[in-house]
Amino acid sequence: MEIILMEKVVNLGQLGDIVKVKDGYARNFLIPSGKAKRATEHNRELFAARRAELEKAQAEQLAEAQGRAEKLLGLTVQVAQKAGVDGRLFGSVTNHDIVDALQALGFAAHKSEVRLPNGPLKMVGEHSVTLALHSDVTADITVAVVGA
Repeated sequence: MEIILMEKVVNLGQLGDIVKVKDGYARNFLIPSGKAKRATEHNRELFAARRAELEKAQAEQLAEAQGRAEKLLGLTVQVAQKAGVDGRLFGSVTNHDIVDALQALGFAAHKSEVRLPNGPLKMVGEHSVTLALHSDVTADITVAVVGA
């Protein structure tokens, strides 16, 4: 299915690109989430008329994400969990726990922004965590897991 991207999509294309994707990906994810529209003649004309407006909105989102990244630069977040004597946690520290700790410090964050490539944190200590604030902006923070 051919679609018009309404915003930048990682590993797919930029705003306004017309790309061919599998039908299920378009119908189940891209179109319902507002990231794309079907590439019909009518939608192409509508997109051409709204292109400047969409580019401005995307630039504002990028600037807002860059501002958030500057505030988070070098931040250390402390999360307390029950741990055994060997330093392993009873349970784990998930992206939800990290978001709760960030919100307690006054930073807005969403669960989907936290990137834990090796899965939840299961050991006491300091761990580097990446926050994907925008498709072009990431912020690295340090999560200090302490035993309670």
